[in-house]
Amino acid sequence: MRMFLLLLPLVLLLSAVETQGISVVDLSALREIKNSLTDITSSSPNAFFTSWDFTAPDPCSSFAGITCSLFIPKRVTTLTLGTGLSDSPGLAGILSPAISNLSELTQLVLFTGIVTGPIPDQIGTLKKLSFISLTNNRLTGSIPTSIFTLPNLHTLDLSHNQLTGTIPGSISELSSLKVVVLGSNKISGEIPILPTELLHLDLSNNELSGMLPRKIRMPLTLRYLSVSGNRLWGPLSVLESLSELVYLDLSMNRFSGTIPSSLFRSTLSSMYLQRNNLTGRVPKPPLSSPAATVYGPGSTVDLSHNSLTGELTNTLAGVETLFLNNNRFTGAVPKDYVESVYSGNTRTLYLQHNYIAEFPVKEGLPFPDSVALCLSYNCMVPPVPVGFMACPASAGEQRSRPVNQCSAFNTSMA
Repeated sequence: MRMFLLLLPLVLLLSAVETQGISVVDLSALREIKNSLTDITSSSPNAFFTSWDFTAPDPCSSFAGITCSLFIPKRVTTLTLGTGLSDSPGLAGILSPAISNLSELTQLVLFTGIVTGPIPDQIGTLKKLSFISLTNNRLTGSIPTSIFTLPNLHTLDLSHNQLTGTIPGSISELSSLKVVVLGSNKISGEIPILPTELLHLDLSNNELSGMLPRKIRMPLTLRYLSVSGNRLWGPLSVLESLSELVYLDLSMNRFSGTIPSSLFRSTLSSMYLQRNNLTGRVPKPPLSSPAATVYGPGSTVDLSHNSLTGELTNTLAGVETLFLNNNRFTGAVPKDYVESVYSGNTRTLYLQHNYIAEFPVKEGLPFPDSVALCLSYNCMVPPVPVGFMACPASAGEQRSRPVNQCSAFNTSMA
């Protein structure tokens, strides 16, 4: 009996490692994970779980979607569920709480499928997790608050599911968090205070309301911000200090007031502010650094469907894809815009449904075939080289506004 007690620690140690070299705890967790999920088309040669043979000599090298540590007992460090291939419909089932037994896990990925149910709250026990991506499934319930206690979490992507509830306020406490993608869910409430060093935030197509966080609570490090398709309102002045932004999408909300002049810069090469209640004018280029608004290839600015007024300035000349339609712009279009269209730098220019009185084309000089230019329903007859082929169907069939609409803006039909 005494000998058995002396050997017991050794027995326990050996029992922790199966002949496969992988930890018994991890192997058991993988078995439970497999039992809770299934390939939508299990007969397909690309079925994900085909390789998950629990009699295999080394699951760490034969199981699809896992990587393990080098030392015995091997521990699972990354888990990717699904193939991610375009011809694979993915997995169905639920996420097993047994995932939390993979205590050395650093990355957790679930590819596109029809996995349902809640995100296990136990995930918050995996303190080494730095990357979570559970996208394009049918996950329900609220975001577990335990996720925002993970000290090493860098990236959280839960987009394209059916998640509800609010964004936990504890998100602000994660200094390591750099990327948050929660778009295309049913998340409601206000945007909480955000981590101070966040780089990428996508909350688009949810049911968020209220205003953007105040200036002092907006991460100055943000480079990508998308909150399109929500119920957000208020002024945009909170964005003035975000000098690192290269992508901004606030479209389809209820924002109001003027657009901060600091947002009109070439480094912010993608700006989508369409379908809000914005007013005021497009500012002139800054005299101190006019080159700051010299836009280049790939740039896109969409200010359409607002209530912007006044004559256009040169600020946006050179933007490759420019939507200014459905506003209240007046006067003549600056020649710099026309030159940019002729040169091919501007490939799309929508100006329809404004009160513009002149578009100074060069007589006899055709526009490049690649250009999409729409000038219909303004206070002028569109120039001869400009037809309706580039106008969307929503522009309508009227070439010009009625004269009585234009007289209020002190313009006249050309």
